[in-house]
Amino acid sequence: MPKAKVTKNSIAPVSSNPSANRTPVKINSTGTPMWYKVIMFAFMLVGLLWLVANYLVGPQIPFMNELDAWNYGIGFGLLIIGLLMTMGWR
Repeated sequence: MPKAKVTKNSIAPVSSNPSANRTPVKINSTGTPMWYKVIMFAFMLVGLLWLVANYLVGPQIPFMNELDAWNYGIGFGLLIIGLLMTMGWR
C-alpha cells in the first residue's frame, strides 16, 4: 500500500489578513426597546382605526368631512410609518 506524501512544512498557513481570524460581534444584542414597539404598533393601529372611522362615520364627523379624500392619505400614511418602523425592529 502506498504511503501519503508528507510535507516538510507541518505548520498551518497563517493568513496575512488579520481581520480574517476575528469572530463577528453583535452590535445591538439587547433588542428593540419596548417604547419603540409600542409606538410602532400604535401608528399601525391608529392608521387602521382612522380608515375604518372614515369609512363608517366619516360624513358625520365635521372635521373628517372637511378633510374629504385627505383622510385616506392620513390613514395610509400612519400605516406606512408603522410598517417602515418594523424594519428597525430586532
